[in-house]
Amino acid sequence: MVYKEYEKTASEIRRKIIGMAYNSKGSHIGSALSIVDILAVLYFKILKINPEKPDWDERDRFILSKGHSASALYATLAQKGFFSEDVLDEYCVDGSRLEGHTNLNCVPGVEATTGSLGHGLPIGAGIALVGKCDKKDYRVYVLMGDGECDEGSVWEAAMFASQHKLDNLVVIIDYNKLQAFGNTKDVINLEPFSERWKSFGWRAVEINGHDFLDIIKALENVPFEKGKPSVVIAHTIKGKGISFMENMLEWHYKSLNEELYKKAIGELKNEA
Repeated sequence: MVYKEYEKTASEIRRKIIGMAYNSKGSHIGSALSIVDILAVLYFKILKINPEKPDWDERDRFILSKGHSASALYATLAQKGFFSEDVLDEYCVDGSRLEGHTNLNCVPGVEATTGSLGHGLPIGAGIALVGKCDKKDYRVYVLMGDGECDEGSVWEAAMFASQHKLDNLVVIIDYNKLQAFGNTKDVINLEPFSERWKSFGWRAVEINGHDFLDIIKALENVPFEKGKPSVVIAHTIKGKGISFMENMLEWHYKSLNEELYKKAIGELKNEA
C-alpha cells in the first residue's frame, strides 16, 4: 500500500506535465516523463527539505542536470508545496517565471540553472565539497541524462568527486537509452556503464527506474561505500506512462495537439 502512494503522486505529476506541455505547445515531454517515478520518491521520501523554508541551510540539494526536463521538476515542486500549482500555467510563456530549462532564480526549490548539458555534476560536486569542508550533513543529488554522459565535463567532475572522497554526492542517471538524435548505443555506446563509473572511483548500483521498491532501496542506502561518491543507474522508459510516447524518439521534441492531449490525459485518468 505504501507504494500506491508514490504511484498516485507520480500519476499526478505526469498529469501536470502533460497539461503544461499542451498549454505551452512545448516539447521534451518524453524526457520529463521518464524521471517522474524517481522524483516522486526523492521529494516525498528521501530528500531532507522544507517547502516553507526553501533556503534552509541544512537541506539536501537536488540538481536537475538534464534541464530540458524542467516541466517534471516544476510539477514535482508544485506537488510538494514549494509554490502554487497555478504557477504551472506560466510554463514556457514569454516573460514568465517557468522557463523551458531550469533557472535558479525562477521559483523556490530550484537549486541550479541547467540545460547546457554536462554542467549539473560539476556544480553538484562543488556544492558537495563545500558541505564536506563546512562539516554539513546535507547530501547533493544530481539527476542526469544518459546522453549527457557523452560530455567530457561529466567525467572530469567524476574524477574530481572521487579524488575528494565526496560520499555526500549521489548521481542518478536516467538511462532511457534514447537521446536527441538516436539510441545511445548508436550515438556513443555507454556500456559497460557501471564499470566505467567504478573505474573512476565511484560505487555504482543499477535499478529499475520505475520500480518504487528498487528506487527506495537504492536511495535509502547511500553512500554505497564510505569515502566514495554513489551513482544510481536507473533503467527507464522515455515517455513512461503514455502508451504512444513510450520508447519513441520523436517525443524528445514533439508537441501535443488536442487529440493526443486528450488521449494522454485519458490514459492517466484510467491509471489513477
